[in-house]
Amino acid sequence: MKMKIHKGDRVRVMRGAEEDKDKVGEVIRVLPKENRVVVQGVNIVKKHQKQTQSAGKTIPAGIREFEAPIHASNVAVVDRAAEKEAKDVRKVSKAKTVSAKKPAATKPAEKKAESKPAAKKPAEKATESKARPAESKKKAAKGN
Repeated sequence: MKMKIHKGDRVRVMRGAEEDKDKVGEVIRVLPKENRVVVQGVNIVKKHQKQTQSAGKTIPAGIREFEAPIHASNVAVVDRAAEKEAKDVRKVSKAKTVSAKKPAATKPAEKKAESKPAAKKPAEKATESKARPAESKKKAAKGN
């Protein structure tokens, strides 16, 4: 299947790691056989590189940071005008989710007050377990 994303397109990351979500970047490289793209500044990974020597060139040892490919289905092509609108919409939606989560924080406090009677039940079980060893000793005495 032909890819709809090309080198040089501006894309938004829709899925993936939290630090990369909603980032906008330019496509650096397209890998059509793997259906993946490399986006500038997204999915940065560190690779510990051992010093190598090939064809007279020496690659020094060290930790390299580079952009790893991400699946093409996890990005969406954006244009500059839509990019600004989308940022405004995201800010509004994030504000709504934060305000929606605040009332939920008061509900666990109510649950904690209700959970106190449940805490008494393990104490009752502990007294029952103390009575059981005495019964097992009686059974063992009858068996002898």
